[in-house]
Amino acid sequence: MVSELIDETEIQAPAAKVWEIYGTVEFGNFLLHHVPHVVQKIEFLEGNGGEGTLLYVTFAPGLGGMRYKEKFTKVDNENRIKIAEMVEGGYLDLGFTLYRFRFEIIEKNEESCIVKSSVQYELKEEAASNASLATVQPLKEVAQAVNNYFLNKSTA
Repeated sequence: MVSELIDETEIQAPAAKVWEIYGTVEFGNFLLHHVPHVVQKIEFLEGNGGEGTLLYVTFAPGLGGMRYKEKFTKVDNENRIKIAEMVEGGYLDLGFTLYRFRFEIIEKNEESCIVKSSVQYELKEEAASNASLATVQPLKEVAQAVNNYFLNKSTA
């Protein structure tokens, strides 16, 4: 059974501008510069940021320094949805059979939007005690950093 953790964060910027960060290859650079306490390193293995892009991600030491291979399984520019799945290492080494990140940028009005971030996961029965390791908190911190980026940009 797939479980899901969800966070919704309001961003004080138009959905199209927020998607320019989440929906492009620039997202990796944003993470490295604005949330270095979450992501330490990103290595592009193949692709240009669209569906099928494969990368190695290393979490920051505060998050255990976990390293994993991630594949973008969906990049929907029209509906502003991006889905990435761990395909090797990371939580998969801890008994998870699925660990998926999903981002959806939902227009609220002309000046703001909602970033709906979720983690979908599934565990082997014998690893059920590891369910508490699944967390949406890093994705929430990323959304907050995006909001801060736009707030600082508008006051600069």
